[in-house]
Amino acid sequence: MSKRFRAFATLSAIALLITSGSAPVTAGLANELPSESQATPAPRPLQGLDHWPDKAFADDLLWQGDASSAQLQLLTAIAHSLTYLDTPAAATAYEDYAISTITRDRVHRSLRRFRTLLLTSDSPAEFDAAVRREFSLYQSIGNDQLGTVHFTGYFEPSYAASRTPTADYRYPLYRRPPELDDWPQPHPTRLTLEGRDGLQAANGPLQGLELVWMRDRLEAFLVQVQGSARLRLTDGTPLSVGYAGRTEHDYVSIGRELINDGKVPAEGMTLERLLAYFAEHPEDLDVYLPRNDRFIFFRETAGGPPNGTFSVPVTPGRSIATDKTLTPPGAIALITLDWPERSAMGDWQATPISRYVLNQDTGGAIQGAGRVDIFVGSGDAAGEQAGQINTDGALYFLLLKQ
Repeated sequence: MSKRFRAFATLSAIALLITSGSAPVTAGLANELPSESQATPAPRPLQGLDHWPDKAFADDLLWQGDASSAQLQLLTAIAHSLTYLDTPAAATAYEDYAISTITRDRVHRSLRRFRTLLLTSDSPAEFDAAVRREFSLYQSIGNDQLGTVHFTGYFEPSYAASRTPTADYRYPLYRRPPELDDWPQPHPTRLTLEGRDGLQAANGPLQGLELVWMRDRLEAFLVQVQGSARLRLTDGTPLSVGYAGRTEHDYVSIGRELINDGKVPAEGMTLERLLAYFAEHPEDLDVYLPRNDRFIFFRETAGGPPNGTFSVPVTPGRSIATDKTLTPPGAIALITLDWPERSAMGDWQATPISRYVLNQDTGGAIQGAGRVDIFVGSGDAAGEQAGQINTDGALYFLLLKQ
């Protein structure tokens, strides 16, 4: 493992590989941190509130500093949700939603009205008053039935890659097999697809599907965990790749496997310790990576923003990932949490914030009513900030009053 990658992974501080559960299947969704939300969820994940909380909270970012930029991000995210809600997939998603009064039509009308208020309000006070007057609030029951939600951050990473295999770049990312939908079940295992050392795919069904080659096997695996990446090719040109499909296998955490085998202690387990273990025992990659049979395929994305599970782009700071079986997909939400920002001295400081976001992504590790992942952005700086988000807060969904 390269020193450069170890340093970056330590800075990002994101525990990609240290818990059990499923891996994400779309852009990012890296934070597979332990939480109580892994338990069986309650059948009604949201609790309607009789009134907005006494605590005064609003999205101050929309009206402070470069307000036009913040508003543009939110309006962009709303537009993507409206696009999703017009699809057959959205109609299917809302057919059996747990709360009968939350329908696709109501979510669609809510987004359009919220957008109108945002564009026509003359002041933050006028906007906030209109939202409180016209919208009902539904709070997630959280992981304790009392509204406690655990927040983490995810991002789109950046790595070096090559269009052709070389002595330094040996580990491929693969295109989606054209016949993937016709593959018999169970799908081939990771061991069958790429071999124990990750270099044998040319002898199997992935032959000729190599998209790019990476120089570090664990980096290539992490791109599969993230579901997308921005790559720097050896000729200096950029290339972005995004999720294009996967094999139908449960995700197996290699960190959890190391703990189960007594290789590393469970207490104090971090990504840094995990990477250090494989730096000291690179031969164990051949043992543990093949235990995760879920395999992710990619496509070039022409430098555009990564897509979430709902096949619409995710917006930095405005898109969240939740358990799609419990929360209304595409809906607007208000989150409250401690948000990390760098101080003038260069250290991280957390400030309580409230922010309007759109529910536009999911992830296998984002399970239960008490788990939210926030898309922070792309690149190393986003990775550093995403790694600082590991805190409890609250999640509310906004719907027009009936």
